[in-house]
Order: sequence, then structure tokens, then C-alpha cells
Amino acid sequence: MQGGTRKRGSTWSYYFDLGMVEGKRKKKEKGGFKTKKEAQEALRIALNEYEKCGSIIEESNISVSDYFDYWYKEYVIINCKYNTQDYYKRIINNHIKPMLGIYKLKSLTPALLQEFINKKYLSGLSKSSIENFYSVLSSGLKSAVYPYQFIKDNPMQYVKLPKDNKSKNAKDDLKLISLEDYNKITTRFPVGSNFYIPLQIAFHTGMRGGEVTALQWNDIDLNNKTIQVHHTLINKGKGIFELGTPKTISSNRTIVIGDTLVNILKKHSLLQKENKLRYGKYYTNSNFVCTKENGEHITTDSLKYLSRIINYELGITFNFHSLRHTHATMLLEAGANIKDIQVRLGHSKLSTTMDTYSHVTNKMKNDTVNILENIISKK
Repeated sequence: MQGGTRKRGSTWSYYFDLGMVEGKRKKKEKGGFKTKKEAQEALRIALNEYEKCGSIIEESNISVSDYFDYWYKEYVIINCKYNTQDYYKRIINNHIKPMLGIYKLKSLTPALLQEFINKKYLSGLSKSSIENFYSVLSSGLKSAVYPYQFIKDNPMQYVKLPKDNKSKNAKDDLKLISLEDYNKITTRFPVGSNFYIPLQIAFHTGMRGGEVTALQWNDIDLNNKTIQVHHTLINKGKGIFELGTPKTISSNRTIVIGDTLVNILKKHSLLQKENKLRYGKYYTNSNFVCTKENGEHITTDSLKYLSRIINYELGITFNFHSLRHTHATMLLEAGANIKDIQVRLGHSKLSTTMDTYSHVTNKMKNDTVNILENIISKK
């Protein structure tokens, strides 16, 4: 866009064309400058602000630290769920800023970013952590190109994730548990204990920990044998929890349950009512399914305590998410339809289910070939 300067009396002014506004040609003009040079410099700044819709952030001055604060405020908080916001904030503050924050945004190179990713990988962090660092950097710097227009090119497009040679066994990576270990766990936490019901729900449905602890009785239809997943429990910090929407749109789902879990839940409902009468005014009234004997809500923090007991007291490698992976693996190995399992788990894409449980789906492919060979051999 072109503009110009001119002298009016003893002072200088600048002007530039704004184009057609409401059918009339408009222009911007400002005067009062003592010299032509001052007017030209003011014109340059005005044109820059006009082209960038008034942006006051100079590309050449913004640091990586300041940019990711800006991106977090303008994109993450608006578009991401609370747990994602919290996780991204920790990645930015604990990893990106300490190693990259002092650099100018425009000075980031593929080599520097590749070195960052490689160092994190070599430090022993998990594959999923490295992938999340890569995702935050890629998404953040992509936005820096457009719509924010702070840099011309996204250097992360040239960065590669390290090949993961550390994990030899996909089953170990998923922290699956055997039926024998599951029986040991439920023996340690039998009927009436605080964790019996969360364990049973997760084992029989594959629900996430936040979904299990958010479950309320109006989400369960024991007659039609279904559970509606509409919420997840969000930890707001300082002991404050609230209900939020599930991880993805596909996570809003209906799970069909069997008679075993139906009977467990029926007995648990009766036990809750008995405890309510026994505790009287000291009972914590709520509609949550997962509660302690006195009605107090069992939260995701409680599940972390459960995992510590199982790991250190029982000697079983476990986190609550292990039950979700175990549930899916058992169904796949038994020949269940993978599309049904995708819906049951709430995965938005079938590829997510297949990639996550590739150790099983590869076995299924081999079984399919064997079936074909058996058919051919009988001809």
C-alpha cells in the first residue's frame, strides 16, 4: 500500500488510501510533524499497523517466551479444554521456556528445535511426552505464521521425531495387567472398600479415570444395561473438582454393560442407601456413583493414591489407565469388532484404536491370513 507526505504551512503531514468504505473512497491523513523525515517515519508505522490490523507486537522483538504466553492466551485458553490448557502450560513453563525462551522467535531454526527434541528424548522422557512437546511447538509456531504473522515460515515442519527404539514390547508400554493381577487387586480392595466400584467400572467398560469418577446415577440405566458418558472430572487445583465435558466429541457415548457389572452396581446402590441411613446427618449427600462409605466423593486424586498402593504394596506395575488398555486388549484378542471397540472407548478415529493396540491388530492380521490358508487347504 502506497502513501505520501506533504507540507502544509510550516508542518508536514502523511496520508494513505483506505480504499472504498461504504461506497466512498476514504483516506487516512495526520499532520503536525516538524520535518518531512518525521512524517515519513510516522507513515511507515501507520501503514504497518494498518496492514496488521493494529497489531502492536513487533516481529523482530518478540521472544519465544513472550510469544508462547501470547499463543496460550489467544489460542489455548479459548480453544482447549481445561486439562489440555493445564498440560500445555506445564510444557511451556517447564520445558520450552527454560531451553528456548530467551531466543527471538524469528531466530528459531530447525536445527535448534531438533536439538531440543533430541535432548528431551535422550533424557529418558516417555514417547508420549516427546510427542506432546513436538505437538505444542508445531501448533504454536504454525499459528505464528498464520494468523498471527510473526514469522514467515514454521521451522518445526523440518523437525523429525526420534525413532523410538527404547520400547520393545507394546504390551509393556501400555501397562496391561493380567487377570491374575486384577484378581489380586480386587482381593486387596473387596466389596465395600472405597476403590472396589471404580476398579470394576473401569475394568468392565474401559472408561477413563476422569469419566469414572464423574459418573452419576442418572447416567446409568440398569434396566437397559447402559452407561452414558457425558462428563469428566476436572481437577481445578487446591482440592477443587468440577464436572467438565469429555475429552472429545466422540467421548460422549453410550456403553453397553453386561450382567456382571449390572449386578455389582445394583448391590452398590443398596449399600450406599444403607450407609446413608447409618451415617445420618454425617453422610455427604451426592448423586455420584463412586463414593466412600460416608458418601464423600472419590476423585481422580484418590485414584492416584490407589495406584501407589497397587504399585508399592502389591508390587504390580499399574496406573488406573491400565484398566482401559486391559479392557480393550481383552476384547480385541477375543475377536470383538474393532469398530465397536473404537466407539466403546470413545476414540474419534479408528486409526487411533488400531495404532494404540497395534500389538493385537497385527496378531489379528496374521489370524486372518491363517483363516484364508485353512480355507484354501481344504479345497
